[in-house]
Amino acid sequence: MASPMVELRSAASPDLDVLIPTRDRPIELATTLAGLAAQTGPSFRVVVSDQSDGDASYDTPSATTLVRALRLRGVEVELTGHLPRRGIAEQRAFLLSRSSAPAVLFLDDDVWLEPGVLARLHTALRTLGCGMVAAAMQGLSHLHDDRPHERVTYEPWEPGPERIEKESAAWQRWRLGNAANGMHLAFAEGLDAPGAAVPDPSSWSAYRIAWAAGCVLFDRAALLDAGGFDFWREVPQDAHGEDVLVQQRVMARSGAAGILPSGAYHQESATTLPDRGASAVDLLPL
Repeated sequence: MASPMVELRSAASPDLDVLIPTRDRPIELATTLAGLAAQTGPSFRVVVSDQSDGDASYDTPSATTLVRALRLRGVEVELTGHLPRRGIAEQRAFLLSRSSAPAVLFLDDDVWLEPGVLARLHTALRTLGCGMVAAAMQGLSHLHDDRPHERVTYEPWEPGPERIEKESAAWQRWRLGNAANGMHLAFAEGLDAPGAAVPDPSSWSAYRIAWAAGCVLFDRAALLDAGGFDFWREVPQDAHGEDVLVQQRVMARSGAAGILPSGAYHQESATTLPDRGASAVDLLPL
């Protein structure tokens, strides 16, 4: 019989839903779930939507163990297959349709979160009052690949909506999430350091972004107000940049921020979407 604590947490409405699209990544997905299992702070629910060619990525001993561990601590986990594939925009639209929490985290299936990231993101979203906050995923293979020339667009966050035109100077902020630039920014800001303990979740700073990949927490109402991913029918199935378009739309209406330190680490696996057509940003208006 489940403990009273587990029953209470399972029955309560979570603070946020973690939405994970996955395809043919059993090892990476288990690693991503392991990161979630170590999170504390806001209550959350997990939804995994699988589009694997064969067995579901969550149907492995490793992933099953992590799902059981999450459920043991009162975290609701929904595992669902979603076929046929109609493109990554439709996959994200499906995941959003499964959500109900006031905040939704779109987390890629190859991103490991260090302890404290969910708490930091959730606190930042509530404190800043904008439509989304991002912990841009970092590539640890680039830890010693310092790129100061890619960080010249760094600016502290300012409140308010912002509309960014592609190829503008502000658009070049996307490079702040490239390689391990976020880690080097956190080092420079004194928010993290090589060899230091995991950063305190209550210590963070916000900065201006163009868009970010891998780990983005949205205010659900702001995301729906911007149309969510309902545009999936308007783009080819092989279109990419669906996340960029959505973030740009939310930013233009409700504002957005990146946070340091990130604490979100890219597992640097090969993409499961090698065939990519046009970018949704080039096909549709903000």
